[in-house]
Amino acid sequence: MTVGTHTLPSGDDVPELGLGTWKLDGDTVKESVRAALDAGYTHIDTAEGYRNESEIGEVLGEYDRDDLFLTSKVLAKNLNYDSLVESCEASLSRLGTDYLDLYLIHWPNPAISLRESLDAMATLHDRGLVRNVGVSNFSAYQLSCAHHVSDVPIAVNQIEYHPWLQRPNLVDYCRESETVIEAAAPLARTEIFEDEVVQELADEYEKSPAQVVLRWALDHDIVVLPKSSSPEHVRQNLDVDWELDAADRERLDGRDRDYPVYDTPARDWSGDTYGIHQ
Repeated sequence: MTVGTHTLPSGDDVPELGLGTWKLDGDTVKESVRAALDAGYTHIDTAEGYRNESEIGEVLGEYDRDDLFLTSKVLAKNLNYDSLVESCEASLSRLGTDYLDLYLIHWPNPAISLRESLDAMATLHDRGLVRNVGVSNFSAYQLSCAHHVSDVPIAVNQIEYHPWLQRPNLVDYCRESETVIEAAAPLARTEIFEDEVVQELADEYEKSPAQVVLRWALDHDIVVLPKSSSPEHVRQNLDVDWELDAADRERLDGRDRDYPVYDTPARDWSGDTYGIHQ
């Protein structure tokens, strides 16, 4: 099937559907990535915090790099200037590539200057190591600050987004600032499959619950990054070239309950993701 794209400020196009790889490792992530690329995916999303870049790099070496859109992310604990540059260089080495199509700040870190982090991103961009710069899990307030201080356009905000967490204010600001929205956990880590409306629509359209939820998000101009350890499900998730009736889309719109599966208000600042110590 043909996957649509969203144009970034650089003029690069990001495919609207990609493969997420959180919590996939070893042979599992290699099988998922290979199944995705063989099925027609061209967009792969990873992060240094996923600890699977080396395995992904092994698989990417079997394909034409120029045909792929590759994203990685820097951990919040590595957002000072030197650490961020080193993190990117290490990710490139593990992935076996000379550049990233998109490099994201994985989480905001209030203990480190955002200006310093974005200065490092600008350096990576100037060196040709990173073609587009973005952020992940930023609020509208944090994103507006990033836009204000960055020398390189903030192309993307990757956020938790699904029918149970629709975040209208954040989505509106991303639209106003021409920031492409990517949905991390677009399937609410499979919890959304239990939603009664999702189940009814899956039966009605003879589609999987995942396909219904992904089609809904795509209809809202969101880039989706579903992940699966099952090659069969990876292939199924690409089959979204069909139409969801407007009334049914509105039924899913009405399922918002401001329910995050991971982007909760508080953080464990001591964990490896943040590494913020007293």
